[in-house]
Amino acid sequence: MPTMLIIDDDSELCELLEAYLTPEGFVVTSRHDGEKGIQQALSGNHDIVILDIMLPEINGFEILSRVRKHSAVPVIMLTARGDEVDRIVGLEMGADDYLPKPFNPRELVARVRAVLRRVNREREPNRREEMPSCIEIGDITLDWGTRRALKCGEPMALTSVEFDLLRILMEQAGRVVMKEVLVKSVLDRDYSPFDRSIDVHISNLRKKINHGPGARERIKTIRGTGYLYVSA
Repeated sequence: MPTMLIIDDDSELCELLEAYLTPEGFVVTSRHDGEKGIQQALSGNHDIVILDIMLPEINGFEILSRVRKHSAVPVIMLTARGDEVDRIVGLEMGADDYLPKPFNPRELVARVRAVLRRVNREREPNRREEMPSCIEIGDITLDWGTRRALKCGEPMALTSVEFDLLRILMEQAGRVVMKEVLVKSVLDRDYSPFDRSIDVHISNLRKKINHGPGARERIKTIRGTGYLYVSA
């Protein structure tokens, strides 16, 4: 059964979510304190973390930052409805997805299952065997077996979403990959023109692979269509 950690100071909400999620097949643990939430998130005992931004003493951004230094556990951020800045910042800091409050528990379950499906696909031996063990273009190398990304032989700290985006773009190097395809393949949901998640993930990825001012642009935006990885 998938294990979920909820870090939210609203104990009533946590109880309601636990009552809803348990029959859905999840083992739920809640923490209402930021420091305890960080310790629990880094314990390695959870498949996914649901993290509220508005927490006392330590906000969700600080918790995410500290967790990401040591763990790639999937994180879904809970944000205030309509606060697009919080959503973008969360994604830029390494969150896998976000959900605005208030939300329908069914939507939370759908988002969680989508993230877990993607993570589980990454771990499937048969799927890994179907993929080339290594993709190399210029000074960027992706090792599918170990999910390591290298630039000039040095490891790059990519999130799981960023790695999958880079893999798809490099596999299709020289060809345009539509946003709809990236959203469905990487985020496992239907594309919405009002959802900027994939654009933020691409922006983060660009910063990590371009390295410094004047660096060659590796991922080009094809306006109104998608993205293209420059093969040469």
